[in-house]
Amino acid sequence: MKRIKIAEFKNHLSEHLRAVERGAEMEVTDRQRPIVRLAPVSASGDAVIVPARRPFTQVRGKRYRPARWAVRSLDLLLEERGRR
Repeated sequence: MKRIKIAEFKNHLSEHLRAVERGAEMEVTDRQRPIVRLAPVSASGDAVIVPARRPFTQVRGKRYRPARWAVRSLDLLLEERGRR
């Protein structure tokens, strides 16, 4: 299995996806840490495509109320980023 860095994957996305389509498997890494493994979808139908219940145009402008959590989302983000 081929291992590639995120930047390499991003810079040559089409090439890598065509290789996977031809049967190659690859693992995308971030600082030597595996992030995702890409493998071709088998012809037997392992992947199931579920059609959308509503067209995107109906939900494009939908806005949600604020979550009103006890902690700010920025604090959560900074806490998670502090671990890196």
